[in-house]
Amino acid sequence: MTSISIGHVVPQSLHFAEPLPLRSGAVLADYTLVYETYGTLNASKSNAVLVCHALNASHHVAGTYEGQERSEGWWDNLVGPGKPLDTDRFFVIGVNNPGSCFGSTGPMHTNPATGQPYGADFPVVTVEDWVDAQARLLDRLGIEQLAAVMGGSLGGMQALAWTLRYPQRVRHCIAVATAPNLSAQNIAFNEVARRAIISDPDFHDGHYQRHGVIPRRGLRVARMIGHITYLSDDVMEQKFGRQLRAAELGYSTQDIEFQIESYLRYQGDKFSEYFDANTYLLITRALDYFDPARDHGGDLTRTMAAATAKFLVVSFTTDWRFSPARSREIVKALVDNRHEVSYAEIDAPHGHDAFLLDDARYHGVVRAYYERIAKELA
Repeated sequence: MTSISIGHVVPQSLHFAEPLPLRSGAVLADYTLVYETYGTLNASKSNAVLVCHALNASHHVAGTYEGQERSEGWWDNLVGPGKPLDTDRFFVIGVNNPGSCFGSTGPMHTNPATGQPYGADFPVVTVEDWVDAQARLLDRLGIEQLAAVMGGSLGGMQALAWTLRYPQRVRHCIAVATAPNLSAQNIAFNEVARRAIISDPDFHDGHYQRHGVIPRRGLRVARMIGHITYLSDDVMEQKFGRQLRAAELGYSTQDIEFQIESYLRYQGDKFSEYFDANTYLLITRALDYFDPARDHGGDLTRTMAAATAKFLVVSFTTDWRFSPARSREIVKALVDNRHEVSYAEIDAPHGHDAFLLDDARYHGVVRAYYERIAKELA
C-alpha cells in the first residue's frame, strides 16, 4: 500500500461554557479546545480514532500547515493515507489538552476572573482531567464510541485512562512506550527540570508575562535534561561520541567543547522559543500524578478490571525512561483479568524517542492492528 502525505490541514476550536471539574477540586469555568481531524467520519460514526499527545506535542498530529515550512505533524510518519493509521479508513482526531500552550486554554490565556494572564494561577490538571475534556469534545462531535484511542508516552497514559474512565466508549487501546505510573527516577528528572525553570530570575513566581519576560534559561536547561532521557546511550554514542566541536580542546569550564553539548544547547534554545514555562510545570506534574492503581491500593490488576477494551501495548528495548518492564506490568494486569491484549517489544536502538521514529517492525505491528480494527468495521 502506497502512503502519501495528508496535505494541508487547518486547526479547529470548540468553546465550552460548561465548567470542567478537576481532580484537584478546582474548576475550569470557561475553556476552549483546539483540535484537528483527518479522514472522514463514516455514517455510523464508528471509525473514529483519538490520538493523545505527549509532553511537548499538540493537536497537530499529521499533515502540514499551508505557507509554513517544516510544519509536519508530530506523528505524520504514522498517520495519513496508506500509513499504519490509515486516514482512508479512519477518522482521526487530535486534541490539544487544557493547560497546553498550543491554542487550548492554558496559562498564557486571560483569566476571566482577573483580566490578566492565568500564569501560575492556572489550575493543576491531571491525565484524568484531560480525558474528561476530550470526552466532552467527542460529545460535541456526536461520537459516542471510539474505534480506538492511541498515544505514546504521556499520550499512552491518557489512552489507558480512557479505558478506565469511559470503558464503554473505547473498543481498542493502543498504548506505546508508556507506563502505569512514573518511577521515582522519572519524578526526580521532572523535579530537576521544574527547579531549573522556577529558579530562573525571569520566572517571577509564574507571572512572567506581566513583566514582559520569558524564563528562557530555565526552559533551556529543562529541555536539555528531558532530551537526555529520551535518547539511548547507544544512540548518543553513535551520533556524537566524544567528538569535539573544535579541532583542539579549549580548556574552558564554560564554553562548548563537545558536539553533544552543542546539540543539547541547540535543542534547549529551540524549545525555549516555542514552549511555555508554566505549561512545562503543569504537564510534568500531570505525568507525576498519573497513578490509576493508587485508588485500588496500588493493585494494577484490580485497577484494570474496569476496562473492557482490547489492547495493543508496544515498548522499545532501549527505552530506559519508560522501560519494557513497565509495559509488561500493564500486560500482566490485563492478562490477569483475561482481557484481550497483544504485546510487541521492539528491539530498537533509539531510546524513548523510538515511538516517534520510523521503524519497519514497529509500524508493521501498528498497521496490522489497525487492519484488524478495520475488518471489524466492515
